[in-house]
Amino acid sequence: MIVLASASPRRAQLLQQVAIEFERQSADIDETPHAGESATALVERLAREKAEAVAGSRRDGLLVLGADTIGLLNDDILVKPKNVTDFRGMMRRMSGQTHKVITAIAVAKWCSQTQQCQVESGQVSSEVTFKILSEQEIAHYWSTGEPADKAGGYAIQGYAGQFVTHIAGSYSAIVGLPLCETVAMLNRMKD
Repeated sequence: MIVLASASPRRAQLLQQVAIEFERQSADIDETPHAGESATALVERLAREKAEAVAGSRRDGLLVLGADTIGLLNDDILVKPKNVTDFRGMMRRMSGQTHKVITAIAVAKWCSQTQQCQVESGQVSSEVTFKILSEQEIAHYWSTGEPADKAGGYAIQGYAGQFVTHIAGSYSAIVGLPLCETVAMLNRMKD
């Protein structure tokens, strides 16, 4: 049994896919980027802080898995769209382009002897190429409601999967949790 420090239904589905038993406890952390913080540093820091916050609040020794995912297009972080205008601009920029998706994972365990968390973290970078999108496709996709709460404004496992012409890297990491790396890290942290 582990604890998933996330309310993401996609991350929960991915853990269920590989038969990992878990319970959920969301972490309440400040996700504001630090001044001068790179995207890769940000995503890994957030995954670590989520895992550490939950492990520290529980102090029961269970492994806690934290994760965070961001998109990058030409070094610009792709965040959740604020509104339809923001979404359309984001989709136009990604149309016909390749962008990166970086997912960081962290596994934390409270150590009663040291009164601190032991943490291991890492990240997986993948690339996603979109076809050229028409204005009608962009408008219709917004009308589905799917993009409103998604970093980068899309869910590869949903309707937007039809926009993807090429993936280089880990599909599960793009969805929100790199399964191979997650299972390996959980196994290393068991002892």
